[in-house]
Amino acid sequence: STEMVIGLLGILKAGGAYVPLDPSYPSERLRLILAEAGISVVLTAQRFNELLAPNMVSICLDADWNDIAGESEENPTINTVPRNLAYVIYTSGSTGKPKGSMLTHEGICNRLLWMQEAYELRADDRVLQKTPFTFDVSVWEFFWPLLTGARLVMARPGAHGDTRYLVEIIQHEEITTIHFVPSMLAAFLEESGVSECCSLRRVICSGEALPYELKERFRQRLATQLHNLYGPTEASVDVTYWDCASEIERPIVPIGRPIANTQIYVLDENLQPVPVGVRGELYIAGVGLARGYLKRADLTAERFLPDPFDPRGARIYRTGDVARYLADGNVEYLGRTDHQVKIRGFRIELGEIESALN
Repeated sequence: STEMVIGLLGILKAGGAYVPLDPSYPSERLRLILAEAGISVVLTAQRFNELLAPNMVSICLDADWNDIAGESEENPTINTVPRNLAYVIYTSGSTGKPKGSMLTHEGICNRLLWMQEAYELRADDRVLQKTPFTFDVSVWEFFWPLLTGARLVMARPGAHGDTRYLVEIIQHEEITTIHFVPSMLAAFLEESGVSECCSLRRVICSGEALPYELKERFRQRLATQLHNLYGPTEASVDVTYWDCASEIERPIVPIGRPIANTQIYVLDENLQPVPVGVRGELYIAGVGLARGYLKRADLTAERFLPDPFDPRGARIYRTGDVARYLADGNVEYLGRTDHQVKIRGFRIELGEIESALN
């Protein structure tokens, strides 16, 4: 809803950090996140109030406008600095307990400014916001068009999985920019009418590996740009990018090169760089890294390590992804070092399923 966007902007303008809560989550998971994050106030809609604990302070953005209208219209005086938190997004945890990645203003500003420099959104662009706001792709869907003066078009709730609806809204609203996880892109390309989505200027893919065959099918169905981006929730959305129109000798789709102010390393078990073409684990450094996991110092220390290549005390994030550098400097994603899997872009920790079964 537009109220949700207003709520996000209001939280940030007040100097707070937002924690997205999906009302379709199990009540136990919602209570755990609310308690662990130490949330002091919930912005919600009246119909979701019953999901909250009785002592939780809530503001209903659909029912409390009389009270809200009585507040000051002056801009608040805040002292937000780049390293302050902007948002915390919770992902699956291997022990059955979700973990919250803490992302900063510095990181997301760097990410959005890089995206505008790379893809040049214009005032006549229309970005479709369809990703649930518990996923970090939604961050650029919300704020990139608002930052640049383009139009933000919000899909109806739950419509991100309805390919027929997506074709219709692209055509009706003349959408120019849209995001897909590759598995959803594959379903979308099978929909009749896709080739009539002539307004599209750019399609962004991330969340899963993009198969070469899917890239080729895209080229047959749509005459528009396709970009493959990569990044975990522990960074400010994406950390590498690849233009799928680029020529490459082998039938693969790389995840490309690092975005601005970001470093990508492919290292062995001793944190030493591996030669070009050799498999290793992918590590990320730079301004886009999360601070760590909220109130999980043990897990933060395990995944966010001292950067051996930066004497200033910076950190690198151990992704658990396997990759290799190609001879041209681009990175190819190869898989995982652990049992984490992706299903339609959802991060699934098999340990969490084991924990529930036990």
